[in-house]
Amino acid sequence: MSGPLDGVRVVEIAGVGPAPFAAMLLADMGAEVIRVDRVDAIEQSPGMDDPRFRIPERSRLSVAVDLKSPEGAEIVLRLAGTADAMVEGFRPGVAERLGIGPDECRARNPRLVYGRMTGWGQQGPLSGRAGHDINFISVAGALHPVGLAGQPPVPPVNLVGEGGGGMLLAYGIVCALLEARLSGAGQVVDAGIVDGAAVLLSTMLGMRAAGTWNTERGTNTLDSGAPFYGTYRCADGEYVAVGAAERHFFDRLLETLGVADDPRAAGNRLDPGRWDAMKECIAEAFAARSRAEWMAVFDDVDACVTPVLSLDEVAGHPHNRARGTFLDIEGVVHPAAAPRFSRTRTAAPRPPAAPGRDSADVLRAAGYTHQQITGFVERRVVVCQDRTAGPVIDRTGGRTPC
Repeated sequence: MSGPLDGVRVVEIAGVGPAPFAAMLLADMGAEVIRVDRVDAIEQSPGMDDPRFRIPERSRLSVAVDLKSPEGAEIVLRLAGTADAMVEGFRPGVAERLGIGPDECRARNPRLVYGRMTGWGQQGPLSGRAGHDINFISVAGALHPVGLAGQPPVPPVNLVGEGGGGMLLAYGIVCALLEARLSGAGQVVDAGIVDGAAVLLSTMLGMRAAGTWNTERGTNTLDSGAPFYGTYRCADGEYVAVGAAERHFFDRLLETLGVADDPRAAGNRLDPGRWDAMKECIAEAFAARSRAEWMAVFDDVDACVTPVLSLDEVAGHPHNRARGTFLDIEGVVHPAAAPRFSRTRTAAPRPPAAPGRDSADVLRAAGYTHQQITGFVERRVVVCQDRTAGPVIDRTGGRTPC
């Protein structure tokens, strides 16, 4: 087997953000994912960017279809008819207008799990509005706590929105697939980025309810307010991350830094009134040596001190190398598939496909003839990207224009 989802077929309508990320997670776990790229998107970007760099689109087959044509919509419906799940990331109502909404798809395949990824969800006063990660997580409450005291909120790049939303959709699809095996019926999975970000706030919401979390950012134990949980600048301008939250880790930190006897480090580490002095003391110590020097000092010390690595450094870290956390695929650093399984191990991800690379293969597998495929290409219902191996040879002996 090539992963726990081996044998599961997914149709993905190409998009951006968390929807392709969710499809990547499913493909990483062994699902066969067919990505339906839009013909108009290819025509608007002649030559396309190098597909190797679109990591969230890895391990897919790609067929390029004109979704605005009735024939193109029919191709999607035929693909949905043999799939276990479908993924789309349109605004609410768009898939229905194209004729590939959940009702149309599930009429062809009642067992189909239809996954919908949006920013705001399918209902609510903002459901039809545009937005990006920063907007969705701001309304979810996940942006406000991120940042330093007295400073504006800092966008956590797209990790919380795209990551939270994409994982929510992938999780929802797998849950619905499990249920469909028992009931024999599919269903619609409504995944909103705002919902995914809200779920990630569970711990903070509990702390707030208990009165142990302040709404003023940068003043709490886990948001850089405390001296034992934050980052410190070293002599070379690089940073270390400190997570010495427990007393014994904090004591070890102070001892290793050589500041255990400094009056500024004395007192109750949980007393916010002592935090500024403690941070000043620790910051001065770290600033005296380079990051590499401090990592050598802390190499055998269990004090929760680690280097803050850049994207250019992560693949070379000894721990990441030992676990194979990152892979080199055609000269591009990829994260390895995660999590890991003892029996149904996942295969190495495949490079992202150029849009339309597999159009002929996908259509033939769906039952279309050589003549039909040729007609689709001539009418621009389907686009085929050139292959380095030349034209595809049809089983009947004909040569497709792909």
